[in-house]
Amino acid sequence: MDTIVYYICIPLGWLMKVCWQLLGNYGLAIIFFTLLTKVVLLPVSIWIQKNSIQMVKLQPEINMLKVNYYGNPEMMADEQVKLFKREHYHPILTLIPLVLQIVLLLGVVYIIYHPMTYLFGISDQTVNYLAAHLNIDTADSSCQLLIMEAIQNGTLTASQTVTGVESAALLEIVGTVQDFNLRFVGMNLSTIPIETFGWYVLVPIFAGLSSWVMCFTQNLSNVIQHEQGKLNQYGIMAISVALSLYLGLFVPSGIALYWIASNLLSVAQMYLLNVAINPKKYVDYEALEQSRKALEDLKEYTKSDITGEKAKEYKRREKEDYKRFKKIANKHVVIYSEKSGFYKYYKGIIEQLLKRSNLSIHYVTNDPEDIIFEIAKEQPKIKPYYISLKKTMVLMMLVETEMFIMTTPDLDKYYLKRSMIKSDIEYVYVPHDMMSTHMGFREGALDAFDTIFCTGEHVENEVRETEKVYNLKQKTLVRFGYPLADSLEQDAIRAETQDKKSDKREILIAPSWQEDNILDSCIDDIIKALYCDKNHIIVRPHPEYVKRYGVALKKLVERYEGYDKDKLTFELNFQTNKSIYSSDMLITDWSGIAAEFSFATKRPCVFVNTKIKCVNPNYTKIGLVPKEISLRKEIGIDVDKDKVSEIGKIVDELTLNKDSYRSVITEWKNNLIFNHGTAAEKGAEYILSSLSNKKKNKK
Repeated sequence: MDTIVYYICIPLGWLMKVCWQLLGNYGLAIIFFTLLTKVVLLPVSIWIQKNSIQMVKLQPEINMLKVNYYGNPEMMADEQVKLFKREHYHPILTLIPLVLQIVLLLGVVYIIYHPMTYLFGISDQTVNYLAAHLNIDTADSSCQLLIMEAIQNGTLTASQTVTGVESAALLEIVGTVQDFNLRFVGMNLSTIPIETFGWYVLVPIFAGLSSWVMCFTQNLSNVIQHEQGKLNQYGIMAISVALSLYLGLFVPSGIALYWIASNLLSVAQMYLLNVAINPKKYVDYEALEQSRKALEDLKEYTKSDITGEKAKEYKRREKEDYKRFKKIANKHVVIYSEKSGFYKYYKGIIEQLLKRSNLSIHYVTNDPEDIIFEIAKEQPKIKPYYISLKKTMVLMMLVETEMFIMTTPDLDKYYLKRSMIKSDIEYVYVPHDMMSTHMGFREGALDAFDTIFCTGEHVENEVRETEKVYNLKQKTLVRFGYPLADSLEQDAIRAETQDKKSDKREILIAPSWQEDNILDSCIDDIIKALYCDKNHIIVRPHPEYVKRYGVALKKLVERYEGYDKDKLTFELNFQTNKSIYSSDMLITDWSGIAAEFSFATKRPCVFVNTKIKCVNPNYTKIGLVPKEISLRKEIGIDVDKDKVSEIGKIVDELTLNKDSYRSVITEWKNNLIFNHGTAAEKGAEYILSSLSNKKKNKK
């Protein structure tokens, strides 16, 4: 370390010496040296200024990434890296000022402690001889300052004999040191304030004050520091002031003078750079404020309402359930559910497994209020476990089972990984909609699964084509279907024949949650066009929208609080699907609910052409048209956003012609979905057959 500092100090010491020779005053030399370092490093400062502006310019997008991928830090980080690459932004550059400041400070400290080496050019050997003559320990950091003090107070003179030092050399050294004035504004710059006090107590005060001024002005005007949170801003200020007080108290006053000058010159440089490269010309501060507000709203909404005893109870339950899950050795089937509403995708399969076997089903859920806990009271073969998402990440890496079933894509890509303990687990993907897999899912979302339950031939073709394009190992594809569609169809038939029909036309508005969805872009215009005595409008937001944009949804609901409940209601309970099969018409954008509604009720949909829901921009590599695109004009009518004021007429037209859609929708359902009425049986048959084969292979 000393060697590195020595070589750093060679150019810095030379610069300090030039400043001293020019000005003849040590204090002014330190100040001028500080100014010159700022000038020399100006290109770097300009570079950092531009990089900081670029960072703040990107901040609205970064904030929206945090909003859109809330709860998924791995995905958020991945998207942020892509953003930085796109904009050629280098986060590491933000460390450069800190590194340079440390390097310069180390150099100045070393030079001020060793003026005989760097200012007078006296060799270390000569310094050691002088120290030995004066009985000064060379290991003392103040060794050279003590030698200079001895020369200036007459303890060491040119007439003395110093072993190893020629008289001519000693004469030159003594003359040079005696002419060197260590005083500045009445203070000796080699004095350490903690050892003297008196007027020297002002040194740490001025050092701390200069640091406070720098931090205060940076919090107001520095392009990147201004955007930091208050905790970060005040934290940096506290650390900087504390460091300044330390420098002012425990090191020579010359070092504190450098620090004071550096802080004040940094303030001046910041304002000059802000004039030369004005951040306001490059940063959209309105977008920044909006994105910050969206992030704050999301954090406020997602703040857990579960506190106190309830939170402790859930934590205790999770701990017990996790232990119970780990204790069971022979877990043949594990099902994973993100929340209570996902049970409907497994319901038919679970019922068939219970009917056809004695299999125990281990059901892991992230929802402590999941409906599965009530169902398990009547079905002892269902073993439910409440385990939070954070703990599920660990559980999945350590799980031992024959088969792991889930509806969550992106296995092994982000936070949910395949087991590290058991490599031959069969991971089965169960669909949670009837649409295509290559546009609505992220690229490679199903790659880590061994088996895919396919809703129809379109999914088979998409998976096989994906394997071909990306040269992947072939998966097991099961001709499954979509049991929920069968369940919804039965509910729709029951509602049509048994339920009392309202005299109002029921219109369900059920959008997706992606950018530019109906709720964010044109919901007010749609409600205005449909709100009348003959209609009952039901607004059913996507569960993910409720999760991510709860504050915006709350404001929307409050905006229509005074409206007639017989004409407009908001459906925020997703435990029931009643509105899906009881409504006369569905209005959506790119939600998969369209197929569920039309196939169950045989009624048409109105599709609003918002920004296309495309999670995978590379979907065209597969060469197949996604069903969410091809279905739009087959099972209803699409309308552009700027024409939604006419949606009342479109709904009237579809109502008059709804019978003509019945046969078309029925044909589409028959062609699109496998195993109508028997999908759950087919799924259970495959699971039991696969488990049986695994057992035979082990024997």
